[in-house]
Amino acid sequence: MKHLLAVDWGTSSLRGAWLDTQGNVLEERSSARGIQSVAPGGFAAVFDEHFGQWAGTPDTLCLISGMAGSQQGWMQAPYCACPASFDDVARQVRWIEPRHIAIAPGLRCEIDGTPDVMRGEEVQVFGALQLLGLKEGVLVLPGTHSKWVRVQSGVIETFATFMTGEFYALLRQYSILARSLPATDGESDGAAFDEGVAKALGGQGLLHTAFSVRTLALFERMPIALRASYLSGLVIGEELRCQPLEPDGPVVVIGNELLNDRYARAFAQRNVDVLRVGPEATWRGLWALARTLEQ
Repeated sequence: MKHLLAVDWGTSSLRGAWLDTQGNVLEERSSARGIQSVAPGGFAAVFDEHFGQWAGTPDTLCLISGMAGSQQGWMQAPYCACPASFDDVARQVRWIEPRHIAIAPGLRCEIDGTPDVMRGEEVQVFGALQLLGLKEGVLVLPGTHSKWVRVQSGVIETFATFMTGEFYALLRQYSILARSLPATDGESDGAAFDEGVAKALGGQGLLHTAFSVRTLALFERMPIALRASYLSGLVIGEELRCQPLEPDGPVVVIGNELLNDRYARAFAQRNVDVLRVGPEATWRGLWALARTLEQ
């Protein structure tokens, strides 16, 4: 068994973990050097700058997931078609340096004749399934582009993307609502967030409910410090409003602590239990994939 350098290289961030032969994290590093900040041809230098010490250790396998495998990344890796198993993903890994540095593929699916894609989240899904000892269920990966993934018998059957975080940012910064919101989000307010979720779940869609941020401000029905939390509840509530949510068991939410907390609060209004998994899902997924490549 080799040590593993596990890397999650996204659009705006770069994370890496140094794992021992049992998959335990020995050390982590992170920076803002996402692929958008890397000039063409500069990926090898950025990789070496951040992880050269680990990568240069004898018998080390370096496995990368995320947008580093996109057209704008280090090397384009394919999209595996859904339904996709763990073995399907392993078979389409692309090697930058044979037996040393590799990039995991993404996934694609078709929904009503329209393609959908993801890169990196598939690794988190397989990692979370291993951590929780599950083989099926609904998994949600909140973020700029939230992913809803359905797994059966360990196979990712389908998934759908919701631009929740991006819509929040657009409304927060560039819409008429920005004038009614504080300069910074500040500390999240649970009650205001819950009110936003309830408004979304019982409303006619975000195109209508979003305007309530302005009217609540206009008639002084909500203090300015609470409105960002309320807007967050509106967009996350809209995401949940679109889901049938009839799983046999709890929904698995894979994200950072803040997002996991918010989604758990939102799911509570749909009477759905939540299992939470953090960033460790990426390291577990990459470690499992690395073990497969070594066989």
